[in-house]
Amino acid sequence: MNDVLTVEHLSVTFDVDGTPVRAVDDASFTVGRGEVVAVVGESGSGKSMTAMTAMGIAPVGARATGSIRLGDLEVLDADEHTLRAARGRRVSMIFQDPSAALNPVFTVGFQLAEAVRRAEDGLDRAVVRERSLELLRAVEVPDPERRLGQYPHELSGGQCQRVMIAMALAADPDLLIADEPTTALDVTVQAEVLDVLRRLRERTGTAILLITHDMGVVADIADRVVVMRSGTVVESGPASAVFAAPAADYTRELLAAVPRMGTAAQEARVDPATDPASAVLDVRHLVVEYGGALRGRFRAVDDVSFTVGRGEIVGLVGESGSGKTTIGRAAIGLAPITAGSVLVEGTDVAGAHRASRRAMRRRVGVVFQNPLRSLNPRYTVGQTVAEPLRQILRLPAAEVAPRVERLLADVGLDGGFLERYPHELSGGQRQRVAIARAVALDPALLIADEPTSALDVSVQARVLDVFRELQERLGFACLFVTHDLAVVDTLCDRVVVLHGGRVAEQGSRDAILRSPRDPYTRQLIQAAPVPDPIEQAARRSERLASLRT
Repeated sequence: MNDVLTVEHLSVTFDVDGTPVRAVDDASFTVGRGEVVAVVGESGSGKSMTAMTAMGIAPVGARATGSIRLGDLEVLDADEHTLRAARGRRVSMIFQDPSAALNPVFTVGFQLAEAVRRAEDGLDRAVVRERSLELLRAVEVPDPERRLGQYPHELSGGQCQRVMIAMALAADPDLLIADEPTTALDVTVQAEVLDVLRRLRERTGTAILLITHDMGVVADIADRVVVMRSGTVVESGPASAVFAAPAADYTRELLAAVPRMGTAAQEARVDPATDPASAVLDVRHLVVEYGGALRGRFRAVDDVSFTVGRGEIVGLVGESGSGKTTIGRAAIGLAPITAGSVLVEGTDVAGAHRASRRAMRRRVGVVFQNPLRSLNPRYTVGQTVAEPLRQILRLPAAEVAPRVERLLADVGLDGGFLERYPHELSGGQRQRVAIARAVALDPALLIADEPTSALDVSVQARVLDVFRELQERLGFACLFVTHDLAVVDTLCDRVVVLHGGRVAEQGSRDAILRSPRDPYTRQLIQAAPVPDPIEQAARRSERLASLRT
C-alpha cells in the first residue's frame, strides 16, 4: 500500500510566556492510499495540531520538527507557494462546523464554483456548473440543481457538511483530513455522512485522516486507529485490535468512558403520567409557529404534550428541526406559544402576569450546549456563579462568597478556579461552571440543551457523573435535550421522541430504547454507532438493508 501521508517523529512547540510548551511530541504514523485512519484523544492531545501541521496551516509561533510527507512532498521544508499548490490537490480538509466554514452571504453554487476554478484555471461557466453538480451528486446531496442557488442557512447541518466535502474534493485530493466532521450532527445525519465518506473512499481511493473523539464513529469507519494523549502517540494499530484488546491504559480509559446503550442500571423514579401532582413541567398540546403574512408561517412544534415530574429526568430526543430546542425555549418564555400551554409548577408561562413569570423564571435553570458562548468572557468563574445570587436573591457579599465556593465544590471544582476566566478552562470545566450557575438558585426545573455533545468522552463521563449526583441530591426535575441515545440510556428516566415537531412516541427509558413501537425511533436507535467494529458493521448492514426495503 502506497502511503499518501507519512508522519515521522513530529514535534510541535510553542512559546508561552517564554516557556516552551510541546503540543505534539515525537508522533509517528502513516495513512495509506484508500485507507481511513482515525486519530483519537481528548482535547489538548495534539490531534488537530498534527492535522493542521500536515496542511501547512499551523498557528503562528508554532515550531515543527521531524518530518511530514504528502507523497514525495516534505511539508515542513516547503515554502508557502508550494504548500498553496498542494492544498486541494494533494490534501484537503473539512471542518467540524460547516455553518461557520461556509460563507453565509454567498450561494452554495458560488462557493463550489470558486473551489472548482481554484482546482483548474480557464474553465468556462458551463463546465464549472457541471463539475459543481457532479461534486454534489458524488456526496449524495438531494436535488443538486436547486441546492446550487441556495444559501448555507437554507440547508440542514448534514447537507452543509456534504457541501464542505464536495468543495474539498474539487481537485481530487489524495488525502482528505476530516476534523470532527460529525460532532454537531444528529445520529441519523451522522450515519448518512459516514456512508458518504465510506462510499467515496471505495469509489475514488481517497485516503481519509479522521480526527475525532467519538469512538462509535471510529468503530464505524476506521481501518486503523492512532491514540494520542498530551501530544504523544500512546497506541496505534488496526481498529479491530485496538477495540478488542487495547494495549495502553489510556485507550482502555477512553473506551470505558463511552456511554453504551443497554448498560444503564438505575431504576425509573416517579412517573408524573400516573401522579399529576408531581409534574413540575406540564406541556399541553403545545404549538409553536414562526413567520408571518409575507413569508408564510412555519410550525416548529405541533400539538406536543408531556410532563416532567419532581426528581425526574426526561430525555427529549430527535433530529435537528424536530422542535426539541424550541420546546425548551418555550418553557422559559423565549419562544412564542401559538396554542396550547406550558406550565412550570402550575404557572402558565404565556398567560401569567409579569411578576408571576419573573418568580417562575427564578425556579428554572438552564444549561446550554456551548458554555464558551453562554459564559461572560469578562467575568471570572467566581463572578459568573455569584451573579444570580447577587442580582436575583440580593444576598450580601458575606453570604455570596461561601455559597459560591460550595456550588463549585458541588461540581468538583476547588477554590483555585474562582479567579480564572472561561478561556483558561477546559471544555468540561466550563460546562461544570455553567451547571453550578444553573443550580445556584436551587431550581425546581433544569433545562439542559445538549450539554455534553461537544465534549470528549472522558470529560463527558465526568460531567454526566456530576450532573447525576447533583440531580439526585437536589431533586430538581430535568428536561434533558439531546440526540445521543446512549446518554439518554445512562441518565434519563423517561424519553419523549420528537419527529417533525410532533411526538412520535414517549414512555419509560426501557420501553422506548428496548422495545420501540415507532419506525422513526427504531431508525434513531439503528443509526447510533457503538464502540465495537464488529457489532457496528452488523448494525450498519442491518440499517442499510432496512433503508433499501
